[in-house]
Amino acid sequence: MASKKTKDRKYQLADELIEHFDTYSKLFIVDCDNVGSNQMHEIRRAMRGTAVIYCGKNTQMRRVIRQLEEKGRTELEKVRQACKLNVALIFTNDSLPDVRDMILDNKKEAAAKAGAFAQVDVTIPKGITALEPSMTNFLQALNISSKITKGQIEIINDVELFKAGDRVDASQAALLQKLDIQPFEYGLVPKAVFDGESLFEPAVLDIRDEQIIATFNNCLKQTAYVSLVTNMPTVASVPYSILIAFSKLLAVACETEFSFKEAEEIKAFLAK
Repeated sequence: MASKKTKDRKYQLADELIEHFDTYSKLFIVDCDNVGSNQMHEIRRAMRGTAVIYCGKNTQMRRVIRQLEEKGRTELEKVRQACKLNVALIFTNDSLPDVRDMILDNKKEAAAKAGAFAQVDVTIPKGITALEPSMTNFLQALNISSKITKGQIEIINDVELFKAGDRVDASQAALLQKLDIQPFEYGLVPKAVFDGESLFEPAVLDIRDEQIIATFNNCLKQTAYVSLVTNMPTVASVPYSILIAFSKLLAVACETEFSFKEAEEIKAFLAK
């Protein structure tokens, strides 16, 4: 009976994934490391009405996506190849930057665990702590200078405990726990974005329209410059070629009796 329920659930999840791909045109591939089930429920609730979170085994997701590829959805190959390690899919039809911000906003403070890699630099500020005087030996073992002030331990100087990327050891984790410091934040982390037929880095969502226009205009100017220097007309250079030719005609008209309608005003101004 249990085996049958498991099998039925497997088919149900597969059908849900197919339905999501039919309903939504955009999705995020997110890293789920260190995100517990309770936090996942909170994120689902926060994003309800805007996006749908799908969690499943990578093998099953890849199998379903491959079936869709065989039915003509060849653009999903990129999504299938990105389904590695501990990931989930977040489907949406809304603004990708807005959904990305919602994903990043739903983080939860967490204690530093022994063996984990530090997300950020952690410095313990100097000052009086809530530690009992019996903890002085523990601090000395970590090379942290301290003294007893009014029955409480006072850390004399700011202490850089570890840097981002360092592995947290058991003593450091224990100290932060005793000081009630939760230096890390865990949540879903966008790894890739799929929109239409393109899979790209989440950082692309930070590019503004003004930046795209400015880059395009710069490329257009460079193309026109190369075209003029090499005497190879292009759509970008033709307006400049016309302006250059007109300026030469205008110069000739100003130096001779030759004239044309567009040059008369300039010639009249120079004659004053």
